[in-house]
Amino acid sequence: MEPVINLEEKVGKTVGQRRAPNPLRTQPDEVENAKHWQQTFGGMRVRPGVYRFTSFEAADEWTRKHQILSRR
Repeated sequence: MEPVINLEEKVGKTVGQRRAPNPLRTQPDEVENAKHWQQTFGGMRVRPGVYRFTSFEAADEWTRKHQILSRR
């Protein structure tokens, strides 16, 4: 037995048009929160650029050293 399909019948009604949020767009409260954290704790004061290290420990040590020196 084959199912009966009426191609002329409309399928239900639309009750809204929700869109998925854009993951690249920031919400205003997220921006304010980030500004508050930056004002409270300061930002990373490390010169921009590419640094290569032999290990994660060496990179962490370098970061700690330069954070301490830049806050004086």
